[in-house]
Amino acid sequence: MGKVAVGAAVVCAAAACAAAALMVRDRMRDSGKWGRTVAMVREFEEQCGIPITKLRQVADAMDVEMHAGLASEGGSKLKMLITYVDNLPSGDEKGLFYALDLGGTNFRTLRVHLGGKEKGVVNLESEEVSIPPHLMTGSSHELFDFIAAKLATFVSSEPEEFHPPPGRQRELGFTFSFPVRQTSIASGTLIKWTKGFNIEDVVGEDVVAELTKSFEKIGLDMRVAALVNDTVGTVARGRFSNQDVIAGVILGTGTNAAYVERAHAIPKWHGLLPKSGEMVINMEWGNFRSSYLPLTEYDLALDAESLNPGEQIFEKIISGMYLGDIVRRVLLKMAEEADFFGDTVPPKLRIPFILRTPDMSAMHHDTSSDLKVVGNKLRDVLGINNTSLKMRKIVVELSDIVATRGARLSAAGIFGILKKIGRDKVKDGEKQKSVVALDGGLFEHYTKFRSSLESTLKELLGDEAAETIGIEHSNDGSGIGAALLAASHSQYLGVQES
Repeated sequence: MGKVAVGAAVVCAAAACAAAALMVRDRMRDSGKWGRTVAMVREFEEQCGIPITKLRQVADAMDVEMHAGLASEGGSKLKMLITYVDNLPSGDEKGLFYALDLGGTNFRTLRVHLGGKEKGVVNLESEEVSIPPHLMTGSSHELFDFIAAKLATFVSSEPEEFHPPPGRQRELGFTFSFPVRQTSIASGTLIKWTKGFNIEDVVGEDVVAELTKSFEKIGLDMRVAALVNDTVGTVARGRFSNQDVIAGVILGTGTNAAYVERAHAIPKWHGLLPKSGEMVINMEWGNFRSSYLPLTEYDLALDAESLNPGEQIFEKIISGMYLGDIVRRVLLKMAEEADFFGDTVPPKLRIPFILRTPDMSAMHHDTSSDLKVVGNKLRDVLGINNTSLKMRKIVVELSDIVATRGARLSAAGIFGILKKIGRDKVKDGEKQKSVVALDGGLFEHYTKFRSSLESTLKELLGDEAAETIGIEHSNDGSGIGAALLAASHSQYLGVQES
């Protein structure tokens, strides 16, 4: 009996030792995996880190590319397009102006009543129209006839007191968010369609002439006074409210910048110098690239798999279209190499762009003690359940790394513009105020991104110069901004208001 009891005790002890050994091994394995996770995060953080010295190098490179792009066509990664906008709103504009904003599968028509400096934008009416899919691949006259008919219906609801007197045309600002080779303030030929449109007979044609033909067919007496893009519209919208505005930047799904250049500083401009001495330049800065940009393996993979490899590199690391997907790519590698989400890789984590930047922003701004928003987003968007608090903290940290890099690089881009036009320093005690107008969902809604951008710009400028530079939200450049440019380029400027 005694031997049996001793034997049983030995067996139990052996079993307990084996179980303990397994637990130790599992813990060691788990701690090894967690150590790998932490190491991957630290490595990613280091690769994305961009100290102030490096940001200055990025800004200097932006300045150099701007000079090159202004010197000759194709001389730079930056297109530096001449917009023919040489007369920005003064704030005194009055009257009723229209805008047409065509940038995707919908278009907007707007009626904007301007009341000059005292009243600003008195009234705004707008209507959004979906474009039937068959018109996106049909013929140019079908598309422009459809747009003209909808615009005519919108015009027909104009209050009677605003009807123009006999012989006077209504005027329209046309925001056309497709690649265009501008030939004057109110003409430009289409280079190529994007965003699902493919109407071959309009490529190489003047889009304003095509729209005007459709107006004439139905007797709509309206003149396109300005053909613009949304970034130039952002400058105009900002300038109407504040005469110190010198640039506009869009940080949304995509990104771009435009600024006011001295006309004599544009070597590739061969026309007469405008009376104002100024010209708005559309930089198309999303295509900027430099060896100083902190690119990681995740950025290179995203670019390689994109529809336009090797292009829009700056856009791919700072804009709303891509930030969430960079976070997803890091999480996927951590799931594959460190079992971050357990033994299996969550299938949804392999789907490109499933994690959108608004989801990333919501997780980044989660202030609850258990990071409940992060847990809910991981479950609802990626199908990942039962995440621990320390896992959620890693997700927040990754969001912070990606957003901070994007915001700091955006600030470096803005600093590059200020440097190019000599507004980065205070000269001889003169404190000339300069304002940059910003628009786009990323800037407007991603608070931590915006705060990081603003603090980085101050850091780059230094205290004295920072006091002379302002950042303002300029809403709806593609709509109100276009109407304002119609007003500032009106054929009736200087004619007594009737």
